Amino acid sequence: MKTVERISQFAGNTFAVWVVLFAALAFFVPDGFTWIAPYISVLLGVIMFGMGMTLSLDDFREVLKQPKKVAIGVLGQFTIMPLIAFGLAVGFRLPPEVAAGVILVGCCPGGTSSNVMTFLSRGNVALSVAITSCTTLLAPFVTPALILLLASKWLPVSAGEMFLSIVNIVLIPIALGITANIFFNKQVKQSVKAMPLVSVIAIVAIVTAVVSGNQQQIAETGLLILIVVMLHNMLGYLLGFWTARLFKLDYSDQKAVSIEVGMQNSGLGAALAAAHFSPLAAVPSAIFSVWHNISGSLLATYWSKKSEKQ
Repeated sequence: MKTVERISQFAGNTFAVWVVLFAALAFFVPDGFTWIAPYISVLLGVIMFGMGMTLSLDDFREVLKQPKKVAIGVLGQFTIMPLIAFGLAVGFRLPPEVAAGVILVGCCPGGTSSNVMTFLSRGNVALSVAITSCTTLLAPFVTPALILLLASKWLPVSAGEMFLSIVNIVLIPIALGITANIFFNKQVKQSVKAMPLVSVIAIVAIVTAVVSGNQQQIAETGLLILIVVMLHNMLGYLLGFWTARLFKLDYSDQKAVSIEVGMQNSGLGAALAAAHFSPLAAVPSAIFSVWHNISGSLLATYWSKKSEKQ
């Protein structure tokens, strides 16, 4: 088990490298990865089950301990990123599928990667986990409503079907994970040590499935999508940080809110886009998954070194 734990820690620490490496492989050798596409929802369900296994009642008590801070993070997540996405889609006059994909990833909740990046940046990890938990649990209701409001200009949106998808691939697996943690706590504590490895494999598989299935479209529009994704992500960090600062949260809270707002559950975005729009609409989520792990690592390293100097 210790060997698995060491491998798992290594995989988690080098997450961005594996995402970039396999995304490149999927682009240049697409036929080797297209078979993964039908399993995207299952893979995301595995990630969400693992997230549920790491949650405890203490994480939800954290919401009651610092409700103002959590509320700022949740509202920032569901206003800043969707509005930036809409502005970029209009400003860059993106094709309908790409515009819908950019908005979709902007309307998704935060991902578990944000908790890791907050820890590495020496931010408030408890706050980060509380915000991620709340946005994830609210996602079935908020995400379809936001997509209907902002993306229906480009493509027809079925909010009801999207709600059911998020319940099936997010809420149910998380609920099962939490249940397992409550009733099989000892076994779960052992299993959780391997979850970073499982999550890395699952997210890398999702990215490769989307990239391999859209190799030609990425070759044609990939640079434009990359520019939009980079702007989306970096503006999210910046506005999240300044929002927390505006409400006079302390520095560790500002870092947590910034990372929570800027980093999305891009795996969920890819799954929803492929299921409800088109394969091309999943490309922004795939590129976001690659980019935000790079930018998050760089930002966490900067803040960590800054904390050491202080």
